[in-house]
Amino acid sequence: MTQTETKKTSLLGNLTVQILAAMFLGAILGIIIHNSIPEEAAAGFSNKIKMLATIFIRLVQMIISPLVFTTLVVGIAKLGDVKTVGRIGGKALGWFFTASFTSLLLGMFFVNILEPGVGLNLSNVDLASVSEVTAKTRSLSFENFVEHIVPKSIIEAMATNEILQIVIFSIFFGLAAASLGDNVKPVINALDKTSYIILKMVNYVMKFAPIGVFGAIAGVFSVRDFQELVFTYFKFFGSFLIGISSLWLVLILVGYIFLKGRMSLLLKRIISPLIIAFSTTSSEAVFPKLTEELERFGIKDKIVSFMLPLGYSFNLDGSMMYMTFASIFIAQAYGVHLDLGTQLTMLLVLMLTSKGIAGVPRSSLVVVAATCGMFKIPIEGIALILPIDHFCDMFRTATNVLGNALATSVVGKWEGDDENETSISE
Repeated sequence: MTQTETKKTSLLGNLTVQILAAMFLGAILGIIIHNSIPEEAAAGFSNKIKMLATIFIRLVQMIISPLVFTTLVVGIAKLGDVKTVGRIGGKALGWFFTASFTSLLLGMFFVNILEPGVGLNLSNVDLASVSEVTAKTRSLSFENFVEHIVPKSIIEAMATNEILQIVIFSIFFGLAAASLGDNVKPVINALDKTSYIILKMVNYVMKFAPIGVFGAIAGVFSVRDFQELVFTYFKFFGSFLIGISSLWLVLILVGYIFLKGRMSLLLKRIISPLIIAFSTTSSEAVFPKLTEELERFGIKDKIVSFMLPLGYSFNLDGSMMYMTFASIFIAQAYGVHLDLGTQLTMLLVLMLTSKGIAGVPRSSLVVVAATCGMFKIPIEGIALILPIDHFCDMFRTATNVLGNALATSVVGKWEGDDENETSISE
C-alpha cells in the first residue's frame, strides 16, 4: 500500500471513529435533555439541534445534481454506444428487480412467522399524526408515477434533486454525445474535470459529517422516550430487526458468492457511508461519498456513475423489506385477513409503486399508506408505526446503501473490471 493510500485509510478511520463518537454523544445529550426539561422545551431544543443535520444534508444535496449529471454523462460517453448502455442497464435492472423481490419476500415471510401485529392494543393510537403521510398518497397513481420519471425541465429536476429525472436526461445527453464522436470531446473532458472538482468538494463537506450526525441523533432522543418506545414496540421492532438482519445476511452472502474475498474489502470501504446513512436516515447524504469509495474500491468510474443513480431510484432493498413488513403488520393489528394470493399481489403492487420515489420524504410510509388503501386495510394504521419509524428508517437506509454498493460492485465485475485486481494489490 502506498503512502497516499495509507493516509487516505487513516483519514477514513478517523472519520468513522468521529461519527461513532458523535452518535454516542448525541444520544447521551438527547436522553439528558429529554429527562431534565419540560416536553415543550425539549421539542424546541430538538428543532434547533437538528439544524446541524439539516445543514450537513443540504451541503450534500447541493452536490448531488451536478455530480449525477457530470459523472453519468461522462460514463455513458465512455461506454461508447447504445448497445453497451443497454447491456449494462439490462444487467442492472435484472439485479435490482431480483433484489427487490427477494427483500419483499423476506418481509412477508418474517411478518407472517412472527406476527408482531396480532393482539396489539390500538387504544393509544394518535390518528392526528397520520394526515401528513396520507395526504401524499393522493398523488401516488400510475399517471403521476410516469410524470415523476420523465422530466419536463432539467433545471427543475436539478433544483429539486429528482435523481431519476436527472438520470433520464443524462442518459439522453450522454448517448447523443457518444454518437457525435470526437466533435464533443472538449465538452466531455470539461464535464469530466468538473466531476473531479465536485468529488473534491465531497472531502470538504464530509468534515462536517460528525457534527451533522450529532445533531440528528440528539434531536431524536431529546423528544423520544427510548425506553418507552422499546417497551411498547418491542415485538414490532424486534421482529423487524430479525427481518432486516436476515436481509443483510443474504446480501453479504450473495456478495461473497460473486465477489469472493473482495467482499470484505468492499465492506471496509463503505463502513463510513453506512454509518452516516444509518445516523442521518438519508441515502442522499452519502451519495457522493459512496461514489468516491466505490471508485477507490476499484470499480470503473463509468460503471459507478451509471449504476448508483439508477440504484438510488430502483434498488432500495431495506425500504422494500420494510414496506411488506409494515403493510401486513397493520393488517394483522386490525384483524384484516390476507391470504397468500392477496399477499403476493401486494408484493407485485409494492414492486411497481415503490420505484422512482426515492426523493419523496418518508417515501416508504407513503407507499405503505397507498398500499393499505388498495387492499382495504385501514390507512390510519400508519399511526401505529410512526413513533418507531425513525429508528426503523435508520436500519433500512443503511441497508439501501449496502444493496447499491453491492449491485454496483457485482455489475462492475460482470463487465470485466480489471481495475478491481489493481485495488487489492495497493
